[in-house]
Amino acid sequence: MEKEHQIPIWFFIGTLLAIYGALIFGSGIYRWRFPPAAETVALSHLHADIWWGALLLVLGLVYSIRFRPWKQ
Repeated sequence: MEKEHQIPIWFFIGTLLAIYGALIFGSGIYRWRFPPAAETVALSHLHADIWWGALLLVLGLVYSIRFRPWKQ
């Protein structure tokens, strides 16, 4: 009888976090490089999208590596 192999849900959550983090980080870098003409957001000089995207990317990579389905 063959053992059923399941993929942990945390691997998928980590992958999604990493994808969203990369997209948010990329858009933050773009907005930092090419700022909009009119700054309408308070504290936009802190570039929260860069920090938030980097945090999501790191957390997503940690979860994806920790719960990868092909580990021994």
